[in-house]
Amino acid sequence: MKIGTLGNGLMAEALAGQWVKAGHDVMIGGRTAERAAEVAERVGAVAGSLEEAAAYGEVVLLAVPAEVAVAVAGVVPDARILIDCTNALDHRDFTLTQDSVAEAVSVAAGPGVSVVKAFNLAADTVWRNPPRGLGVPLCGDPVAVPVASELVRDLGCVPVLAGGLVRAKLLEATAALAIGIWVGGGDVRGMFPAVADAFGTVRPQPMEAAGEPVNLSDGPFAPGIHTANRPSQG
Repeated sequence: MKIGTLGNGLMAEALAGQWVKAGHDVMIGGRTAERAAEVAERVGAVAGSLEEAAAYGEVVLLAVPAEVAVAVAGVVPDARILIDCTNALDHRDFTLTQDSVAEAVSVAAGPGVSVVKAFNLAADTVWRNPPRGLGVPLCGDPVAVPVASELVRDLGCVPVLAGGLVRAKLLEATAALAIGIWVGGGDVRGMFPAVADAFGTVRPQPMEAAGEPVNLSDGPFAPGIHTANRPSQG
């Protein structure tokens, strides 16, 4: 698979390095040619401009500061899958400075680009040496999620299907919540019960916009579905 990165910072380097090891062809895209070339050399990729990387990749990783993510997303051509790993985090109080970056990115990129939010719950150091079996939530376009899931599995991690792009704002808020807890010395891993114990007496029923119940035997919220056991999509 050909992958382009929009950005040549720590997250781009960490994820690109893992994908190169998995056998993918990667172009590091940056606003500064020298910096992009340095990162590309370290991870075994090639370098180019932001526009060149966006055109190069079947999949494009958006790994720039959140405040410029929407503007940068506009360079992505149609028929691409765009993975947004950004967090619009206010480091003063660990809240969000912008609601739903991923949805704004999707609008900027246009209807021809399929967007998925992923890889935003962990720092670059995690992706440089990913713990095997780490769950990676994905929220996005149904076209993009299977491909992004394959790239999650390439890291030795487990894709966790978390819904459509409309739920990406919840994933971004989860990142802000978790980072604030970690900074305060807490450990978020102990916050949630096992699936078997997760529901109360009345099990929540997902509802479609029209008010019709969703069939829980199908789709990403189906009980018992474990994405790690699904065949790769490619």
